[in-house]
Amino acid sequence: MEANRSVKKKRWLLLLLVAMMVTTVVAGCSGNESAGSNSKSEGSSNTGEEKSESPLDLTLMLPIFKTNYPKDGSPVAAELEKQTNTKIHFEWVPNASYADKFNITLASGKLPTIIYVGDVKASSFVNAAKSGAFWEVGPYLKDYPNLSQANPVILKNSAIDGKNYGIYRGRVLGRNGMVFRKDWLEKVGLQTPQTVDDFYNMLKAFKEKDPDGNGKEDTYGMVLVKWSGQWASGFDTIKLWFGTPNKWGVQDGKLVPEHEYPEYLEALKFMKKLYDEKLINSDFAVMDSAKWTDPIVNNKAGVIVDVVDTGARVDDKIHAALEKEGKDEPDKHYVDVSGGVTGTDGKLHTLPTSGFSGMLAIPKSSVKSEEELKRVLAFLDQINNPELQTMLGFGLEGTHYTMVDGFIERSKDTVLVESEVEGLNQILAYIPEDKSKTVAQTPLRLKQTEVQKANEASIVVNPAEAFISTVYSQKGAQLDNVINDARIKYIVGQIDEAELKSAFDVWRKTGGDDLVKEMNELYAKADQ
Repeated sequence: MEANRSVKKKRWLLLLLVAMMVTTVVAGCSGNESAGSNSKSEGSSNTGEEKSESPLDLTLMLPIFKTNYPKDGSPVAAELEKQTNTKIHFEWVPNASYADKFNITLASGKLPTIIYVGDVKASSFVNAAKSGAFWEVGPYLKDYPNLSQANPVILKNSAIDGKNYGIYRGRVLGRNGMVFRKDWLEKVGLQTPQTVDDFYNMLKAFKEKDPDGNGKEDTYGMVLVKWSGQWASGFDTIKLWFGTPNKWGVQDGKLVPEHEYPEYLEALKFMKKLYDEKLINSDFAVMDSAKWTDPIVNNKAGVIVDVVDTGARVDDKIHAALEKEGKDEPDKHYVDVSGGVTGTDGKLHTLPTSGFSGMLAIPKSSVKSEEELKRVLAFLDQINNPELQTMLGFGLEGTHYTMVDGFIERSKDTVLVESEVEGLNQILAYIPEDKSKTVAQTPLRLKQTEVQKANEASIVVNPAEAFISTVYSQKGAQLDNVINDARIKYIVGQIDEAELKSAFDVWRKTGGDDLVKEMNELYAKADQ
């Protein structure tokens, strides 16, 4: 009996000793982890959280300039999703009808996660922003490495009452100019136009002197198109050649709308002359901007007045088309560019950008929490890293482009590039700048850069650029339509000069007087 008790006692002591040893080891491990492995433990925990974080669902509503465009899940889109931990649905809208679609979408209340806003000062957007429909992103920008470097001047230009309701899409200030067929100009024996008369003579020769050499009278001078709800954007540049101000002018210290200047009427008379002589396309008021460059590439027209970087894109397409026919001359440029022509006063007048081309706004109805907003902003920030800017601009290396001597060489399969790449760069803000890889700097591309830089010395500033008008917010679309409809009808001959001026009077009576009064109050206040 005594022996059994002794055995049990020894077993109990042995179990107690083992328990103490286990406790000591566990305590030691716990102590070591707390003292020396804390950062490692936290890092492992964070990694686990990152891996478990579900992809951010994004719906993006963007303009498209082609009839072919990247589909959801196509190669570049899929790679974008992979690198940004997102699931993206694209809502592509033809640029020519984007303004109408934007307003319809805004009124429906069914908004995407990110929506492109073409006209930041449009009444529909201003009213929606002021009513709290969109996130004010300004206070958050400082938290992101790229977005925090946004240009203060451009932020001011794109603000509404001093608040930023979206991420602006940065653009070169002196971007606008003239693009023309260099080979056509040489064929008709003319030099790069320097004056308005030279410009007219070029258009006339492109129609009458068989610049494509096919023996037929099947060409014309300049392509104009409908642009984001308005007509013929080239007119906004051409009117400056006649001395018209940019949107608003200043007379005796007061703001005056551009269409009330006599020079504006002279510019319209010039456009009517081009229309009457069939030097521009007769369907300019309805032609889709997605097809803008087609007549140039297809040897139907010779000139576009637009951003000068259109030149290299058109030149590339002409090369690709000729290469398929075995007629290409690789070292030749078929296109040239210039800043425009001197005006009637002998000076160059350039239409500037505002430093941005629309913005990317984030609706509160789709992005409901601050936490989700920060994820969306992180996405917009991340895609402005150099490698993603390159991918969204040029596609995937080895598929859509190859690197040759440090430069991008695009695939000659234009259908592939259009269907999988083109348009994706519409989501890029280029903040602080375009940091993507570039194509080889051909003489044409170098000239484009030189022209854009030189243009900055001749820009015509809109003195009311930063103003937000309550009247315009309420009646802007209606007032713009009065002017747009009247000038189209005048150019095509449906109304005469007296009826055009009557339409300008209608503009005054239907809200224009109130707009002028308010804009001058804002102008006076800003000058104090």
